[in-house]
Amino acid sequence: MNQLRPALFLDRDGVINLDKGFVARVEDIDWVPGAAAAIRNFKARGWYVIVVTNQTGIAQGLYTEEQMQAVHDHILAELAADKAQIDRIYHCPYHPDGEVAAYRRDSFDRKPNPGMLLSAMADFPIRRESSFLIGDKLADLEAAHAAGCGGFLFTGGNLADFAEWALAAFEDGAR
Repeated sequence: MNQLRPALFLDRDGVINLDKGFVARVEDIDWVPGAAAAIRNFKARGWYVIVVTNQTGIAQGLYTEEQMQAVHDHILAELAADKAQIDRIYHCPYHPDGEVAAYRRDSFDRKPNPGMLLSAMADFPIRRESSFLIGDKLADLEAAHAAGCGGFLFTGGNLADFAEWALAAFEDGAR
């Protein structure tokens, strides 16, 4: 059986890449400073690094899941070229007020619900109590807490520096 390991959960827009509203094209990706370094640092510690992202733009008809997947493939490739590996990206395309009927519903995966984090915990041997999420919205933190993890609000700056601060704070009991 695989040994349990902690996970660093990251939101996408506003944490890994700059939040420009709806990021639907590869050319719209601008990296948050320190994103690759943060991922590399946590992978070097033996942590899982997992992205959990609401993708409301799909439900709104602004882009398709295929377009989102192309953006994710680009993110994974660019990070891999920088020796930074994400273990998996989970996304939720649903929204109860969506314009696209197929995606117009509430979902347990949509943050602030914990579904994406709980799915990751089912898919990977994650030590929940040693894991935390970095997000840029209160809904991210609510999802982390609902899943039994810590959560930290990133408001900008260098993600690697913030992640190191968050790890130290988490180890000191902040959640």
